[in-house]
Amino acid sequence: MKIIADSAIPFLRGVLEPFAEVEYLPGTAISAADVRNADALVIRTRTRCDEKLLADSRVKLIATATIGFDHIDTAWCAAHGIEVTTAAGCNARGVLQWVGAALVHLSRTQGWQPAERTLGIVGVGHVGSLVKAYAEGWGFRVVCCDPPREERERCGFRTLEEVAREADILTFHTPLDASTRHMADSRLFGLMKPGAILINSSRGEVVDGEALLRSGLGWALDVWEHEPHLDPALLENALLATPHIAGYSEQGKANATAMSVASLARRFGLPLEGWYPPQAAPARRRPISWQELCRTIGGAYDIASESRSLKERPGDFESMRDHYAYRREYF
Repeated sequence: MKIIADSAIPFLRGVLEPFAEVEYLPGTAISAADVRNADALVIRTRTRCDEKLLADSRVKLIATATIGFDHIDTAWCAAHGIEVTTAAGCNARGVLQWVGAALVHLSRTQGWQPAERTLGIVGVGHVGSLVKAYAEGWGFRVVCCDPPREERERCGFRTLEEVAREADILTFHTPLDASTRHMADSRLFGLMKPGAILINSSRGEVVDGEALLRSGLGWALDVWEHEPHLDPALLENALLATPHIAGYSEQGKANATAMSVASLARRFGLPLEGWYPPQAAPARRRPISWQELCRTIGGAYDIASESRSLKERPGDFESMRDHYAYRREYF
């Protein structure tokens, strides 16, 4: 059995080797020749899995250690008997804490308190649900939009237009697909309050960057169109700018790797059910007040410093991601 794995996936080396031949490669360098004799791939978003990569291979499973799967042609894979698994929800608390850090920074630099702001949440899944619960506890008025959930559950979520009109801060937590690509466009920006802030930590293509530049809004971005080639003006004028690392917590990465290993174990009968990286500390899941968040988040994650680093060295975007010092979740 042979497995091709992205060399930047943490905690993985040595785990699969007793049961398979494992070759580690940079995600962007994985080629059709590399995967031709592979039974499984363990990847991140930097590997595009489509007919071009997979057509002549014997791959039966693609385990992506990411929450999204827009880098995988799932229809082609399904038609050719290739199973695809994701790590949905693995880094939800890491993203929550990135959002918390962004909100604290904005409140300090702009001089407001949560009770004075309406937070709009677009996408109320693994991440958005956490952001909603914690933001309400912090004192924000929260309005939510999630059309698929509203259609299924009739849970009282607002339309995207209603949320855009009411929000002082609008944060996106959606997957990327045909319905969400450029969801945040010039039309939507025209509905928002003057001086409102857009936060995106989902996928870069959810937001039309060129339209955002013309919008008159403020923005804090972790994800960007055309990564790793960032629009210089979008970067320079961002209130906060980080290199697609919102979910890069130690526990989030451990969860993602563990979920990928579990997929391999189930598909190929490997004795690795329940495996979890022993070097990863358990997360402390607990409520946290706004006052405690303001007091402690800087010691856990200096988002302003990270933003300055990216603005100073945008060409290091990929290196910053690949060599990131994972944050530790503390709530």
